[in-house]
Formats: sequence, C-alpha cells, structure tokens
Amino acid sequence: MTNQLLEFREIIRSKNTSYPRKTDKQTRKLLLYLFTSTRGGFTRLRIIMRLLDQPYNTHQLAQELDLDYKAVQHHMKVLEKNNMVSKIGEKYGAIFHLSNFLEFNISALDEAIEKLDRKMNQKKVYH
Repeated sequence: MTNQLLEFREIIRSKNTSYPRKTDKQTRKLLLYLFTSTRGGFTRLRIIMRLLDQPYNTHQLAQELDLDYKAVQHHMKVLEKNNMVSKIGEKYGAIFHLSNFLEFNISALDEAIEKLDRKMNQKKVYH
C-alpha cells in the first residue's frame, strides 16, 4: 500500500499546474477527513486515482479495483455527496468523473496522501 501511495503522490504532483495556489481551510479539512479520517479513505483514494485517467461506471470501477460492487457504490455516494465526483446518467449505467471542484483543488490531495501514508505506517502500540 505504501508503494501505491507514493505512486499516487507522484501522479498528483505531475497534475499540479505551474502556478501553486493555497487551498482554503474548509477544502483542506474536507479532503483530509474523506481520505484519512474514515475507514474507507484508502479505497476512496484508489477510486479517485482511477478517475484521474478516465470516467468509469460503478461496475467498471469494481472490476478495475477488485472490489465488491456494493462497496464501490457506497464510496461513490460518499464522494458524490462531498462534491469529489460528478455523475452523468442514472442508475447502473451512470458514469462518474472528477468534479470541477476536485480538479481545481487536486494539489491538496498531496497532503491527504502524505497523512494517510503516515497513518498507515504507524506502529500500533497496545498497553
């Protein structure tokens, strides 16, 4: 997973535009919450990374990521509700792509990936 996170960071950094801009506090908090503070953060990040390349429907994402269809469906609802993805169409054939909001703030994902990497590599200490 750590290698995958490093790969994700490189992709995000390559997508950054030539002019760096500071992400507003609310957007930063939302991205950190969605991708680091919840159990499904890594899965949602994997979905976003796939959608960077091209739009997919839920079934295609489930196959590409080797995940359960219902799990992908749940994550897509969370991402759509939080304006990370946009949907074209309805029901089974609906196609998802990155929202304009996320594309505009894509550089802020770098920080979320870094935090997720630190969190996943922390040693669990039980007393």
